[in-house]
Amino acid sequence: MTDLVLTKTRLFEGVWEGFLTSSSMDNLLPRLEVTHLEHAVPGLEVIEDREQGHWVVRVPIPVDLLSDGVQTFLIRDVGTGETLESFAILSGEALADDIRSEVNLLREELDMLKRAFRRHCLETM
Repeated sequence: MTDLVLTKTRLFEGVWEGFLTSSSMDNLLPRLEVTHLEHAVPGLEVIEDREQGHWVVRVPIPVDLLSDGVQTFLIRDVGTGETLESFAILSGEALADDIRSEVNLLREELDMLKRAFRRHCLETM
């Protein structure tokens, strides 16, 4: 088991960012890997920030890995094989259909509540 803790800070301009902490910053630079569908994702950066007591982790998301559906990325400690963090990107038609169905369901529920409220108002007058 690793003592590394990876915490997401943001996803900005196609780059996932987080900070990595350890019980001891005396450790050598941690060896991490990022995978998508069990293939290595290039461009990972791990930058030491001794003043803040952590490492900054940056993962540029390759455009060629984005497509319809859910794309999941895993960030692992190479030494232990433990997954420290994961993130998913949802896009495309599959997502649009899901959102449309949720909005339709919410509209139906809102209409039902409006009818019940109007009925209640008429009955209590």
